[in-house]
Formats: sequence, structure tokens, C-alpha cells
Amino acid sequence: MFEARLVQGSILKKVLEALKDLITEACWDVSSSGISLQSMDSSHVSLVQLTLRHDGFDSYRCDRNLAMGVNLSSMSKILKCAGNEDIITLRAEDNADTLALVFETLNQEKVSDYEMKLMDLDVEQLGIPEQEYSCVVKMPSGEFARICRDLSQIGDAVMISCAKDGVKFSASGELGTGNVKLSQTSNVDKEDEAVTIEMNEPVQLIFALNYLNFFTKATPLSKTVTLSMSADIPLGKSINQSALFIILYRLVTVMSRLSFQTNFTLRHNKCNMIQNGLMLNT
Repeated sequence: MFEARLVQGSILKKVLEALKDLITEACWDVSSSGISLQSMDSSHVSLVQLTLRHDGFDSYRCDRNLAMGVNLSSMSKILKCAGNEDIITLRAEDNADTLALVFETLNQEKVSDYEMKLMDLDVEQLGIPEQEYSCVVKMPSGEFARICRDLSQIGDAVMISCAKDGVKFSASGELGTGNVKLSQTSNVDKEDEAVTIEMNEPVQLIFALNYLNFFTKATPLSKTVTLSMSADIPLGKSINQSALFIILYRLVTVMSRLSFQTNFTLRHNKCNMIQNGLMLNT
């Protein structure tokens, strides 16, 4: 039998909200150490890894390992029936074809229970080796979400340039260009408001903003986000609340550095020509 009880049930609701629009279904591997899942999006551009530690739950029991095929959209819909202050319990019998979800108010005056059908999924786990990254940036998750949202108004992709003194986010599109630079902070009272950079060598990589905006749906789960970057290695973005869970996103680059810089140069030149009374149709 498997049973996991979480008094702060709103965390589980937020985890599902962070995942459901990126991956539709996943196999939840349940063991004595906790719950984990690994899944790629339908385009095979991004990979999501989630770990829910057994000691992060208020009570946890797993008599034998289980592999539960879960439709994340369906599970999210059921979790929306739980109040933000409700206690959430997940329960499944060995070899069960359903997952029970029980919601209790803190005073236990109201108890709701639901059963969700599980899926038969043929999933092969990917072996992902530990990576040494050229640049690791830790920054406030809310700031990262705002940058991605703002630059999405400019273009479809963002160039992230990392150097010792700071990290720059750049986008280019039909209406022009946009740049946001964050300097490394030295004296900050609150650690979760700091921007820190660990760099072995500078990097300049380009990623699709629509995927990064999917990733930022995990913002309510943590005050900080870590971006790990190297050339020819997918971007690593981690959300970590040490008591319960880790969410790791990986995203491949979408275009060459040269094409993005050429795009910037052409639009900059076009702007200069218009200012000088010339019109260039491209």
C-alpha cells in the first residue's frame, strides 16, 4: 500500500499547476524514498524531473515500489477541488488501477474523497549524467519570471549572456529589441533577493521564450531559481524547496548564436536608415 499525507496541501496543487501545461502525462515512480517523475514535452525540446522526498510529507508509507501512470491535467482538475488550507492525502493499493485523493479541512469537519483512473504508460527513464556547467546563475524567481514575460512582448527567443559581472537577457522582434541586465549583487540583506554568478567561462545561449514561460509557472513554489548553462548542453533550471521537492527543467537551444546576432544587426541598421529619412523593406 502507498499513502502520503501533506498538511500543506497547497504545495501539491502548485506543483501540478507548474507541470500540467508542459507535460500531459507522466509515470509517477513511488518508492520508500519518495515520489519521482521524469517526462519530456511532446516536441522533445524540454525535460522535466520532479522529486518529492518522503520526509517532506507529514506521513509517508510505501510497502512496495509502484509505477503509476498519471494524467497531469486530470489530477490538477481534481486538486482544484481542494481548498488551499486543506490537508491532502494520496493513497493507492498495490497493483491498483486508481489513485485516491482525500481532502480534509484543518478542523476535519469536511472530508472529500476522489478516485482518479491511472493510465498504462510505457515509459523509459533517461539516464542523465551529472554536468559541469560553465555558468550558474542564482536569482529571484519572480525577477526571472518578469524578464521572460516582458521580453515575450518583443520576440520569440531570448539570448542569455553570462559574464562575471552580470547576466544579460536580450530579445529581438518586429517592433525592435529589448535588453535586461542584472549585475551580481554583493551586499543584500536577504539571500533570496540576491543575484549570484559562478562562472568558469562566459556563455551566450538562445532559448525559446514560450518554454521559459512554461517553466516560470513554478515561481510560486520558491523565491529563487538557479540557471545552469554551458554550450552544447541543455539549460538547467531548478526550483528547490529543500523540505519537500526539487523540480528540474532542461531546455535545448533553438537557434544559432550567429542568426540571432544577425537579426539584431539588421533591425538596428533598419532603424538607423528610417531615422535618416530612408526606408528599407526587408
